[in-house]
Amino acid sequence: MPGRAETASRCGDVFWSFLRLGLTSFGGPIAHLGYFRSEFVERRRWLSEEAYAETIALCQFLPGPASSQAGMILGMKRAGLPGALAAWVGFTVPSAIALIIFAYGVRSVSAIANAAWLHGFRIVAVSIVAQAVWNMAQSFCPDRARASLAVAAMVLTLALPSAASQIGAIALGGILGWRFIAAPSSTAAGGSLETKIGRVPAAISLLLFFGLLGGLPLAAAATSSHTIELVSRFYRSGALVFGGGHVVLPLLQQAVVPPGWLSNSVFLAGYGAAQAIPGPLFSFAAYLGAAMNRSPNGFAGGMLCLIAIYLPSFLLLIGILPFWQRLRQVSAIQAALRGINAAVVGMLLGALYAPVWINAIFRPGDFCLAVIAFLLLIFWKTPPGLVAVFGAIGATILAYMPPFSN
Repeated sequence: MPGRAETASRCGDVFWSFLRLGLTSFGGPIAHLGYFRSEFVERRRWLSEEAYAETIALCQFLPGPASSQAGMILGMKRAGLPGALAAWVGFTVPSAIALIIFAYGVRSVSAIANAAWLHGFRIVAVSIVAQAVWNMAQSFCPDRARASLAVAAMVLTLALPSAASQIGAIALGGILGWRFIAAPSSTAAGGSLETKIGRVPAAISLLLFFGLLGGLPLAAAATSSHTIELVSRFYRSGALVFGGGHVVLPLLQQAVVPPGWLSNSVFLAGYGAAQAIPGPLFSFAAYLGAAMNRSPNGFAGGMLCLIAIYLPSFLLLIGILPFWQRLRQVSAIQAALRGINAAVVGMLLGALYAPVWINAIFRPGDFCLAVIAFLLLIFWKTPPGLVAVFGAIGATILAYMPPFSN
């Protein structure tokens, strides 16, 4: 077990790694998963492909923001619970602070939403996700059965785009894997999501999750406290939304607009700003808390809402991971995981088209830039950060070449 000095060093490493990603990861949650894989599976080797695929599958099953939860698990695996917190702070706080500043009325960051260099980041996100699909498919879809399962998952999630279809694809992959795909003779090395969390703390965390979900609305009604009501609504949004990202927007709109805490135009202005910055879309909660016309608002209100919407994810992960580690040792579960891993590849393949491709590739120049970025990532092993800079410069140049960019 690492000592305090080593744990502190690892936490610092986790924080700075995720801070860099929080400042540069454009493209939404699917692109974030691609960036995580490049950084922590390929470059840093903090976990194996198998463990990362399990991470994605588990986070897709749980309510809340999948990419942020994956980051928490990566931080937890590296440096325990302090590492999970360090990963969350590094990845989330930069975008939250930017949105709180915007809520104060500083020059709108949404004004740069159509900037050429920002479009270049979106193009590179296509290549990042394509790289993740390419490499994961080689590991998890090596035969006809699993390749077919991946394509089926892709078709399902594209034909019925919803959180339910994503969960259904994973469940179907697990059932077919359990029934038709033989389990490996032993668990692959490095393929676990083992943590140091005990069963008692895990059980307490699950009790807190459900206790707050049911108790906060009762406490708000009994005390007529606006602060408790605010926490209750944002906690409920984080606890009940499957799919994360844009799926949470209707819940947040219902939480803050009908009570009159802010207008729909202010809500939509913040949503536009959230599209123009890197990091998780759940940081939008910080903007809403800061922009409200009732106290607590400003910086304190923004951070309160941000913590409230993410708290369910922390409690669920702490509660689930120790039991997941024991379950995965069962041979039937191992067989199911092989099918689930194939389904995850199919889901990422579908997400490569929608929303990543359709929001980035509009003209021949975009396609050429994406292919070059893919070449740099796969065959030249160029760091994703440098590829992102290349994309920003390339898109800016293309903006001045109308015959090629139109």
